[in-house]
Amino acid sequence: MTKPMKGVFARAKTAPRRLLREFPPAPGETYVVGQEITVAVFGSGDPVDVTGTSRGRGFSGGIKRHNFRGQRDTHGVSLMHRAVGSIGSSDMGRVWPGKRMPGRYGGERVTVKGLRVVKVDPGQHLLLVRGAIPGPRGSVVMVRK
Repeated sequence: MTKPMKGVFARAKTAPRRLLREFPPAPGETYVVGQEITVAVFGSGDPVDVTGTSRGRGFSGGIKRHNFRGQRDTHGVSLMHRAVGSIGSSDMGRVWPGKRMPGRYGGERVTVKGLRVVKVDPGQHLLLVRGAIPGPRGSVVMVRK
């Protein structure tokens, strides 16, 4: 832990934690600096938004990254079945900015909205949510009401 982070925890008079997040409180809610917020703030059936880092898929082609169709298997097509194809006309002589092409896919901040809380277990600090949550197993996510 860095020295500035140790100072942050010392001023808050709390033990150092592995993860620290700041967020604005909802209107009408009051919190003390350094107060730990548990899963008890959620109730069964509450709609929540879950934010995390999506799974990184490395360098991916146009079919996986942008859901392109790919080209035919026959009728004169060879060596181009999964290729993107033309990326522009010869008249402009360049590629337009933002053109969807192969590249790094995933590893981005993603928010999945409108998921439902199925069960809350404050004793084990568990929050069961129905739906797809971004990121691999064991990753850190932020859950908001």
